[in-house]
Amino acid sequence: MKLHASRTAPYIFLTPFVLSFLIFGAYPIVRSMILSLYITSGPEAQQFVGLDNYLHLLRDPDFWIAFRNTATFAMGSILLQLPLSLGLAILLNRPDLRGRNVFRFIFFSPNLMGLVFSALLFMLILAPKFGLLNATLHALFGLPLTIRWLSTPELVMPALIMVALWLYTGFNMVYFLAALQSVDGELYEAATIDGAGRWSQFWHVTLPGIKPVLIFVVVLSTIGSFQLFELAFLLLGNGSGPDQAGLTIVMYLYQNGFLGGDLGYAAAIGWTLAGMVLILAIVQLRITGAGREGG
Repeated sequence: MKLHASRTAPYIFLTPFVLSFLIFGAYPIVRSMILSLYITSGPEAQQFVGLDNYLHLLRDPDFWIAFRNTATFAMGSILLQLPLSLGLAILLNRPDLRGRNVFRFIFFSPNLMGLVFSALLFMLILAPKFGLLNATLHALFGLPLTIRWLSTPELVMPALIMVALWLYTGFNMVYFLAALQSVDGELYEAATIDGAGRWSQFWHVTLPGIKPVLIFVVVLSTIGSFQLFELAFLLLGNGSGPDQAGLTIVMYLYQNGFLGGDLGYAAAIGWTLAGMVLILAIVQLRITGAGREGG
């Protein structure tokens, strides 16, 4: 009897998780996949169209505008954010730096603020005439105080990248700090004895030592960038900005599914985005050699 109970106990403990996953995980995934094959008008009115939603998506100019904006944001954020995060981590990892724990908290603290608060804060910072950014640029470079960052199509994306830089640089810095502290200090001593300079040590000791975390941060940042919605939506006044300059893929999904009522087309957009992110992640892992023996 005791042997029988010991065999069934693990399954009993796993049952709540399995049921929760089936109800709140597996069912919504399968349901959304099926829903993407329908045109819907509300929860009841549905018409099966097969792959027409996906074919229409490929011909939809608004979707490609959203894709271009999202890709631009992702590239701008990653190319600026990750080098800055790594540079800060290297600087704050120095044992001779006084008050480094305070600086670590200062750089990480923006990530502790909610997106709504951050959006409201930067609406004031980026405001024309009295905004802090325009006042600073005017004082340093004589630029006009009337620059409209959030209502000029060409400036919307730089503004979003700037806000994301402020929000997430410190977050990624923490990952790099943890990685740097795991690099064996004897490697630096050996490199110094061999006559390697700081730049050579960075390329041949630091980067190989933090490579797994670097790959993880790049993939994580790419996925997060392609999921951009709340920040752009709030900063641009619950919309996509002038000339759809701030329209992202997730925002386009929201517009079609929750404002337009076509949940089927929105599901197709969601699965297309999931496929894009999966392909990008695989490409990045292949390029970086993640998962290979000794990679």
